[in-house]
Amino acid sequence: MAPQYGRSGPSRPPIDLIDPDLYERGGIPHDQFAWLRDNDPVHWHADPNESVPGFWAVTRHADVVEVSRRADLFSSAERGAMFAENDPADLELYRLMILYMDPPDHTQRRSMVNKGFTPRMINQLEEHVRDIAHQLIDAVAAKGEADFVEDISAPLPAYVICELLGAPVEDRDRIYRWSNQMIGFDDPEFSGSREIGKQTAAEIFAYAGELAALRRAEPRDDIATKLLQPDASGHALTDEEFQLFVLILVIAGNETTRNASSGGMHALFQHPEQWRRLLEDRSLLRTAPDEIVRWASPVNQFRRTAMADTVLGGKQIKKGDKVVVFYGSANRDERAIDDPFTFDVGRDPNPHIGFGGGGPHFCLGTHLARLELSVLFEAILDRMPDIRLAAEPRRLRSNFLNGIKEMRVEFTPSAPR
Repeated sequence: MAPQYGRSGPSRPPIDLIDPDLYERGGIPHDQFAWLRDNDPVHWHADPNESVPGFWAVTRHADVVEVSRRADLFSSAERGAMFAENDPADLELYRLMILYMDPPDHTQRRSMVNKGFTPRMINQLEEHVRDIAHQLIDAVAAKGEADFVEDISAPLPAYVICELLGAPVEDRDRIYRWSNQMIGFDDPEFSGSREIGKQTAAEIFAYAGELAALRRAEPRDDIATKLLQPDASGHALTDEEFQLFVLILVIAGNETTRNASSGGMHALFQHPEQWRRLLEDRSLLRTAPDEIVRWASPVNQFRRTAMADTVLGGKQIKKGDKVVVFYGSANRDERAIDDPFTFDVGRDPNPHIGFGGGGPHFCLGTHLARLELSVLFEAILDRMPDIRLAAEPRRLRSNFLNGIKEMRVEFTPSAPR
């Protein structure tokens, strides 16, 4: 039974969409989002940073899509794409990252990195991803129990990133640790300090610099080599640009798939009839990844800055206003998605915006994420058909990522492959 939110549900709940403790306790606050979608879809919200007057919280699917597609009006570069305010010197550096760019700079940079994410490049990885998934299962198969996050969902994308970059296998654990420290700034267990995040970024830059030098000296058929070679127009990434690309890849390429697979597994525990459907019909692995991403909404929000006075959702937005789009809300909006509080691995069509709301910042790794999720769950269905939840999961303390950091599972022990 879907929860009854919004029109037919409770009266106005207390609204605080930013408190990371709230997300750690219960995940995405769907009661708040449902009320806002029905009653105040573009909501003026207090900002925890007292130097900022506040921000517009955008919660409906259509409005999130409009903000995402109008980069001319809602800028990623002006004051950054992340919720927190940036030091001006840091912002200048961040604007070299594709995430913090607007067209035409974004268009030119995206055309350069796209060559590393073509269907041909991604399809080449399928057997590598399958081998990695089975290696991870092999490591825990005989035990009959595991931490799904630490043993399976977190290492998988870190190992795939090594494949993408042509990095040594022994670098997998470093990439995993760096990712935790970069995104865990609100979670004391991972980092608890933005200074540690900066130190980690410096380590990633140094690592990427060494990798760039190696790939220039020894070119290979991998994304790193392709990005460092001139494109058809003669443009190539500078060392600094390549370092920033690796930083984004370590974070975005790791955390989204990790949190989608963990959130998807948890959803399947909560909806065992959907697990049975997958066991009986592997063709559903074509549609299941998108439903998992919709349901889990691994990235909860991004921010933009209004570049001119405009109207959104009936509200007057002023030039310079902070605008925050909430994907976790948009993905449960019944105006765009039929029966959105039902988890359906066969949902098709599925107009979710878990990979972004379209426009220039639509997720570069969408095809890779779908491949990783499909291959991982196929391996789990084959090797751990009776997997079950052993303890309530522990969630990440973050308003940015909808993450699970520990989820103990049990299954019938088996021999490695």
